[in-house]
Amino acid sequence: MATVRTGARYVEFDTDRHIRSRNKLYYRVLHWPIWIFVFFIAPGPLTFHLFESGFTMPMAVWLAVVLAGTGVAGLRGRLPGCEPRPYIIRFTEDRPNPLYRRVCYTTAWGEVVAFAVLNAAGLTHAVVTGEWRLQQMYEVAYFPIAGTLWALGAAGRLPRVKPSTRGEGHERRYFYGSVWAVTLAQPVLWVLWKVLPPTRSADAVKLVVFIGILAGVGGLARLGVLPRTRPVVPGELAISD
Repeated sequence: MATVRTGARYVEFDTDRHIRSRNKLYYRVLHWPIWIFVFFIAPGPLTFHLFESGFTMPMAVWLAVVLAGTGVAGLRGRLPGCEPRPYIIRFTEDRPNPLYRRVCYTTAWGEVVAFAVLNAAGLTHAVVTGEWRLQQMYEVAYFPIAGTLWALGAAGRLPRVKPSTRGEGHERRYFYGSVWAVTLAQPVLWVLWKVLPPTRSADAVKLVVFIGILAGVGGLARLGVLPRTRPVVPGELAISD
């Protein structure tokens, strides 16, 4: 797969990408746990209690529902990556964006933004006031924040959930860049929350590290350094003299 570097950004040419006619079975199976996780953590307050208090019966029931729903969808090829054959062959072509892709990526967008915003807000509040109110913030604000993103996704206003796949070559990098940033920052924050004392100075460290990871990983994604964050452009370049 040919790549070039223009300025400080890596780019992939659409016509240089390897085209496969079918997805291998292991490829399809390995994508299933991703969507199990996405839909399992969709009820944000429930997820907060998971990390705070451990696994409970309501979580077990919800996990069973998610396993059944995603399992059926995956077997039918209605989860991204679980299709018998790739839906998007060329990242620059104009094709209808299937409903299942729009639902899955919309759900993920709501979680990515809500978790990042609430954790940053909770840390900021703790640093300023010396009190933790993160649980209350999740209970009050998670669904309004995530719901706003879900509404935008339903209206086709978010990357990867628009009616057409024409912009997929660029839109996917915004999605994966956000996912990389939040999924790396969240575990680090959780470890710091466990090992550092509950003091304002420690909370300030947590906030700086959390925001630093979000910004740093976001910067790497913008440059196209991270996997699936390089823009996919048409294979022919126009040269002006």
